[in-house]
Amino acid sequence: MQAWDVIVIGAGAAGLMCAIEAGKRGRNVLVLDNGKRVGRKILMSGGGRCNFTNMYAGPENFLSQNKHFCKSALSRYTQWDFIGLVQQHGIAFHEKTLGQLFCDDSAKDIVEMLLREAKAANVQIALQQSITGVSFADGQYTVTTAELNRQCQSLIVASGGLSLPNLGATAFGFQLAEQFGLKVLPLRAALVPLTWQPSDKAVFEEISGVALPVTAQANDTLFPEDMLFTHRGLSGPAILQISSYWQPGDEVIVNMSPQTDLAAFLAEQQQAHPEQEVKTALAKLLPKRLVEKLIELQVFTNQPLKALNPKTTKQIADSLHGYIFKPNGTEGYRTAEVTIGGVDTDYLSSKTMEAKQQPGLYFIGEVVDVTGWLGGYNFQWAWASGWVAGQYC
Repeated sequence: MQAWDVIVIGAGAAGLMCAIEAGKRGRNVLVLDNGKRVGRKILMSGGGRCNFTNMYAGPENFLSQNKHFCKSALSRYTQWDFIGLVQQHGIAFHEKTLGQLFCDDSAKDIVEMLLREAKAANVQIALQQSITGVSFADGQYTVTTAELNRQCQSLIVASGGLSLPNLGATAFGFQLAEQFGLKVLPLRAALVPLTWQPSDKAVFEEISGVALPVTAQANDTLFPEDMLFTHRGLSGPAILQISSYWQPGDEVIVNMSPQTDLAAFLAEQQQAHPEQEVKTALAKLLPKRLVEKLIELQVFTNQPLKALNPKTTKQIADSLHGYIFKPNGTEGYRTAEVTIGGVDTDYLSSKTMEAKQQPGLYFIGEVVDVTGWLGGYNFQWAWASGWVAGQYC
């Protein structure tokens, strides 16, 4: 039997941050992970460059049944704290768009930084550990693997959600929460592409690869970003964002020309080029293949601009400013970046991330019912919740 002060389950962003902070306090810390390498999600994120935080991260960028829960952690360990750590290690980075920060070189830089910090804090890491059971008695947790039992005073669950199962995602953390009497809120894939209804697939898969800036709206929430038509459905940042708010059966309303009032544009074009066809005029703003597809679908009729009257012009504009898609579903956890739902925050302390009714048991990162927008927000929650737990565990 090995004895530790702290055992962290999960060598991802939240788990490593927590282990480092606990180690700095002189705690004897072990990190267990079921994979062959640490930081698997970090390494593949941002196209291999890791969108490690967002300059504008704040509580309003997160979904949770209790929208106030994340405020404490996010205010005590901010994006600027993590940016400072990155700069301290000499890692070059850049802002892509909308405050999203990426490594100039590789996501490996972030993982290596965390490993250097862990080593300096005397954190031990054991990989390819399959945990078969966890029990609690006399103020101690016993974590059982096939090889041996390990005991600890503080057990940190940073095992992530169900997204990207090919990276080793499992339901372990949710099962452990329920074992110790914590409620787990319903889970679903988020930041995920939406799929076609069969009838729409037959129509739209022909324009797979077409992308354009849009606003995507569902359930009174709206995101301005790019949208991409794929063989399977709709993707791109605007769609990934709205997928967190979309529920099965809902419509997604897409404004295909958010920057330009199409009624005014068509009226101007009518004055300047009366002989020009509608499709030629619209192709100045929208992808030509998309315009042709919408004519084929009889969303509007192709005709000379001079034939348009104000009513027809408005109908064309309205159809493109508020095009309605009714997705069949999502691509699911296989391609989802995160999991919505998780350990109910009512059962956790927002100050420490410790379970209120189970001393010494902490939940951090994606396993908790706090889900960020696309763009580095989920990493910031991982760093912040990990840092906070590391001050107390």
